[in-house]
Amino acid sequence: MPSREIWAGALSLLLLHEETGCIHSAHNAARLLDQICDADDIDDDTRKLCERASARLSCQENRHACPA
Repeated sequence: MPSREIWAGALSLLLLHEETGCIHSAHNAARLLDQICDADDIDDDTRKLCERASARLSCQENRHACPA
C-alpha cells in the first residue's frame, strides 16, 4: 500500500491545482497518482480511479484562479 505521504501529497497537489489553476501542481499530482497505480497491493477500483484522475490532470491547461 502506498504510504500516507504519497496519498496526502497527491490530494494536496490536486486541491492546490483546483484552487489556483497551477499546471505544475496538476502534473505533480498526476505523477503521484501514477505511483499509486503502480503499487502491487492497490485494489482494482482504486487503481482505476487514480488512473482516471491522473489522465484528467495530465491534460490540464494553464488557467488563472481569478479570471477577469
